[in-house]
Amino acid sequence: MFTTLSHLAEALETASYPTLLRQRLRRYTTPSVLVIDEVGYTTLSPAQAHHFFELVTARYEHGSILLTSNTVFSHWGKLLGDEILAAALLDRLLHHAEVIAINGRSYRMKDRRETLGTGDEK
Repeated sequence: MFTTLSHLAEALETASYPTLLRQRLRRYTTPSVLVIDEVGYTTLSPAQAHHFFELVTARYEHGSILLTSNTVFSHWGKLLGDEILAAALLDRLLHHAEVIAINGRSYRMKDRRETLGTGDEK
């Protein structure tokens, strides 16, 4: 399953009663692989951060999570609004993780660079 963090956070936060929240959490805990894109673009509210932590905890050692982020781990406390929650979340995420840091130019800008004639198509 693929989602963005902002979409995931909104879906979980807007669950107006506990049964609906459990159903929505189940939707994200069931797939064998969950891809969460754009982690770090939006600061989460306390409720959203708590729900994100619940989801990661529910998937911990039960299903894979792939995250894309432009934010270094040391700034996740600001993202979640809570340094302790961020540390606990990262502890679970990084326990069996393979972190791949990609440095370089944006792939999405490849065509734009060609159009501008920068000669930097790599």
